[in-house]
Amino acid sequence: MSRDVLFILNDPPYGTERCYNALRLAHALLKKNPETAVTVFLMADAVAAAKAGQQTPDGYYNVERMLKRVLTGKGRILLCGTCMDARGLTDAEIMAGARRSTMDELAAATADAGKVLAF
Repeated sequence: MSRDVLFILNDPPYGTERCYNALRLAHALLKKNPETAVTVFLMADAVAAAKAGQQTPDGYYNVERMLKRVLTGKGRILLCGTCMDARGLTDAEIMAGARRSTMDELAAATADAGKVLAF
């Protein structure tokens, strides 16, 4: 069975805690078993989670930092290109390590994953 885990995030990075909780789980999986291949696919308003240069108040979670922890654990961060375009988010504005992706790549990741979790 595949150890690949695909997280599909749809909600905005702030205002709800879905992105926060998904990224907490992704990080915990990578920590528990570094062999797990984690892919985080950001779509809809979740693409804003990968915007570079986020500054949050002290004591408040920062999803950009949380995404960096996934990358440090050898995970992948992919963004729906159509969703980026709809929100005026350019490739130059996203954090290092994350990249624009496609529905075809999401379909392939879904087919390859042992588990798919949608938030």
